[in-house]
Amino acid sequence: MVKISDVTLRDAQQSLMATRLRTEDMLPIAEMMDEVGFYSMEVWGGATFDVCIRYLNEDPWERLRALKQKIQNTPLEMLLRGQNLVGYRHYPDDIVEKFVEKAFKNGIDIFRVFDALNDIRNMITAIKTAKKLGAEVHGCICYTISPVHTIEKFVEFANELASLDVDVIDIKDMAGLLSPYETEKLIKSLKKEVGLPVKYHSHCTCGLSPMSIIKAIEAGVDIVHTAISPLSMGTSHPPTESLVAALKGTKYDTGLDLNLLLEIRDYFIKIREKYRALIPDHALIPDARALYYQIPGGMLTNLISQLKEQGALDKLKEVLEEVPRVRKDLGYPPLVTPISQIVGTQAVMNVLTGERYKIITNEVANYVKVFYGKPPAPISKELLKRVLDEDEKPITVRPADLLEPEWEKVKEEAEKLGIVSKEEDILTYALFPQIAIKFLRGELKAEPIPQPKKIEKILDIPTEYIVEVDGEKFEVRIEPKIGTELKRKKEVIKADIEGAVTSPVKGMITKIKVKEGDKVKKGDIIAVVEAMKMEHPIESPRDGVVEKILIDEGDVVNIGDVIMIIK
Repeated sequence: MVKISDVTLRDAQQSLMATRLRTEDMLPIAEMMDEVGFYSMEVWGGATFDVCIRYLNEDPWERLRALKQKIQNTPLEMLLRGQNLVGYRHYPDDIVEKFVEKAFKNGIDIFRVFDALNDIRNMITAIKTAKKLGAEVHGCICYTISPVHTIEKFVEFANELASLDVDVIDIKDMAGLLSPYETEKLIKSLKKEVGLPVKYHSHCTCGLSPMSIIKAIEAGVDIVHTAISPLSMGTSHPPTESLVAALKGTKYDTGLDLNLLLEIRDYFIKIREKYRALIPDHALIPDARALYYQIPGGMLTNLISQLKEQGALDKLKEVLEEVPRVRKDLGYPPLVTPISQIVGTQAVMNVLTGERYKIITNEVANYVKVFYGKPPAPISKELLKRVLDEDEKPITVRPADLLEPEWEKVKEEAEKLGIVSKEEDILTYALFPQIAIKFLRGELKAEPIPQPKKIEKILDIPTEYIVEVDGEKFEVRIEPKIGTELKRKKEVIKADIEGAVTSPVKGMITKIKVKEGDKVKKGDIIAVVEAMKMEHPIESPRDGVVEKILIDEGDVVNIGDVIMIIK
């Protein structure tokens, strides 16, 4: 008998629709899904926390509690990024411990813990804390293909996880790279050499997963991840109903009620239609090229979303080709959050600026310094030279050992800001301080669910008009305006003015590093813009003096907006 863990409410919707599924659309079906008899339901973690507060104006803690009230019989599961939790940097041990405790208290029964670099040091605190609480822990192996990743290495890592007393070994094939016969080899090796139950998690991005899941089952896998069919396939997961039907009457029979699953399917057909405009065509078509660029489903849909936001969707092919080059430079890390985001965003910057590593994100710089963990292979010497100072060397200790405890500090800050109504709010602020302040103050609104656009109407919009004023007719031509200027205090500064410094991306200004009157040198960091969930330092293009600063921290800028005048 094979057990099925459902990922519809977390990873499936994350992979297809950039995690935009609202809680209000989860709760009506939750009780029926609870009746199915799934091994577990993955409903939290991954990108859901960030997206809830950033785009949906929802409290992720309230989502978890609401689902727990509806789902009484099925264990709730979350994906936890080890020392990164649900964020994009390493957090100190006290924050990790507090977060795991609160997640458990609010309803999480099973913690799927992974580290993007398969660095066991980054998983220890989360695993030990969850086990101490009495939770079930699934230790994840992030699967990837490279010259340095082998079955022997994966088995070796699984044994490290077993030494931490994890309950299940989870093969996390986030880009769907496992071929059927390689799946069989890996699972048989894990079952023989490690001796723990094995779970198989894969995506259909390359089109391999539906075949590989059968080989996984024949090889003795204990648990598989699937999604209800309307939110399956493409960059998502194999469909639940199809697998249940395929195994019915065999020794692998799941024992699940297919008729009940089909009722649930009917509900998600309506949900898919509601969110149809958020599901890009790229996410639906099997793409064997993913075996080359190895981009996971969630990363691909987010990458498309980010390129749209930057007005550069036409650059997608170039970005996809640049991703494996950046990955090689960084020592072949598995492409899973946050590393996938770091690699993907740097690839975008390399393409948008027209020069590789002209702008190096803060996150890439920290990765090169080994603040995220040990890379699987050596980092490019050229990149090391660009990032490290002359006498600087990458760290060799566990990255979190360099972090001071933060809980008391962020608690004091959050309370002074008047944004705390419950202890979980302090964690929200600790994880995402910039956006959490606005969210917890109630200053944000949920973005609307976009509706499909009728292209023919968009293309037919005229650009020339005849305008009549006091009986006199004038011919008027309208041209679309792009972001080449920024208005502030009734000023309009054009990008071609002498000394203008423009933003390379669309995003939020998080730091201004200089004051008017400051002398700067070419290459000095003058501001930081947050875009695509990463921080991008903006360097001065010349030696000179800061004559005028046209932005404030918290301002949103477009590509090409003038942010300063440096002469």
